Amino acid sequence: MARPIHVRLPSLCAGVFSWGVSMKALLDSLVSARKERGWTQSQLAERAMLSRTAVQQAESCASDPHFSTLYKMARAMEMEFMTVPTALRGELEMFVRAGGRWLGHPPGVSAPLSIVDEIISGQHNRAR
Repeated sequence: MARPIHVRLPSLCAGVFSWGVSMKALLDSLVSARKERGWTQSQLAERAMLSRTAVQQAESCASDPHFSTLYKMARAMEMEFMTVPTALRGELEMFVRAGGRWLGHPPGVSAPLSIVDEIISGQHNRAR
């Protein structure tokens, strides 16, 4: 039987990963998502199948959390982690900031609806 691999990222709460993502920003987004749902740490822990202490320590940076802990917290709130090639990061950030509507066309250029516009208007499912 294969032994499970536990990923422990060094000094997660101390600052910035080598690829430029702030652990504090990640944890802040998880805490904000939990609070937006009106969940307590205990409720998140139950949904994520973690101890309340694990959630509390991760959120407060009392210890460096395992990636698996953060992953379970995110999944319990219907969130996903995504890795993006460095070369595409800037374009992806612009796409996200634009609400998924950025197609790379200059202003004023006629373009088809983005997938986000299709989903919002209900045309996406009808076209299939």
